[in-house]
Amino acid sequence: MSTAPSVRADWPLPRGLIILLGGGSAVLLVAGLQSAAGIFAPAFLALVLTIAVHPVRPYLERHHWPGWAIILAGITLTYLILLGLTAALLVAMGRFGTLLTQYQEQFDDLVQSAATTLEGFGIGQDQLDSMASSFDASRLVSAVSGVLADLAGALSNLFFVLTLLLFLGLDAARFPAKLDVQRPFRWAVVTALESFAHGTRTYLVVSTVFGFIVAVVDTAFLAFTPIPAPLLWGLLAFITNYIPNIGFVIGVIPPAILGLVEGGPALMLLVIAVYSVFNFVIQSVIQPKFVGDAVGLSVSITFVSLVFWAWVLGPLGALLAVPLSLLVKALLVDVDRDSIWLSTLLSGEPLPPAPAAEGAE
Repeated sequence: MSTAPSVRADWPLPRGLIILLGGGSAVLLVAGLQSAAGIFAPAFLALVLTIAVHPVRPYLERHHWPGWAIILAGITLTYLILLGLTAALLVAMGRFGTLLTQYQEQFDDLVQSAATTLEGFGIGQDQLDSMASSFDASRLVSAVSGVLADLAGALSNLFFVLTLLLFLGLDAARFPAKLDVQRPFRWAVVTALESFAHGTRTYLVVSTVFGFIVAVVDTAFLAFTPIPAPLLWGLLAFITNYIPNIGFVIGVIPPAILGLVEGGPALMLLVIAVYSVFNFVIQSVIQPKFVGDAVGLSVSITFVSLVFWAWVLGPLGALLAVPLSLLVKALLVDVDRDSIWLSTLLSGEPLPPAPAAEGAE
């Protein structure tokens, strides 16, 4: 007579109960992150910037820079990156608002033309007058600039981020040595943290290279159109490239609207078409494949992480979606030897063939 298999000795509770407790803990953790997004997201941004510039340290050490100068150079470089990103978004937002308010007359003509077209489809004159009176360029400026303002605002908590960068820069000088001391005792944890740092730097390098390609293509295209400030919109495309999969949607809004007022619907559609062909193919097809191969996350996991972290942390969560997912993977998967098999599933790579059972013919 067969009996039910006994519960494994290393599971102190039924597995179903452990899953429920883990799920409940995850919900509480996500709720806590949402409530503390104003602190956690800038703090994680400071950590990512510190990790990004860390390779500068060994380079300067090989050139016999003194320790204080190495620390100062690392902190200065992170400050320049953060201030540069914030300034670029603020300039893009201000420039877009300034340009758009200069086209009020063109907007009025477009609204009138649209009203005439709609009138031909039987739309009542009262409805058309209401639509025309409720539309003006200032509202469009506010709506579009709000998207850029959210990103700039997420980066502009400068006092907290700059202060934290100072302390992280000081600690970064001793942190690798601390990890080496703990390696014999916590090998899996140290390896997971190093994997997270390496994956984050690789992701930033890949995104920077593809962002530069996108910026060059977009700037070159816009230079042959009457759309003003093509270099600025190329820079915006470079920055939004760090938002995986859908960053180009934010970058196309200002040049598309300026194309509408400069050359009418035909130019706007041309801008959207060119951005969709080049930027979509590069940012949403080619780049995610390179990112996935480089950091061990599949294209679908990258997209889901974008949606999830944007929901949890807001605009800065979208910007840091991949590094955040790499940190979660390091803490929950890479540190546990029994969970290493999940890494293959998350990366989308084919599983290795299972070993043949003993005695199988």
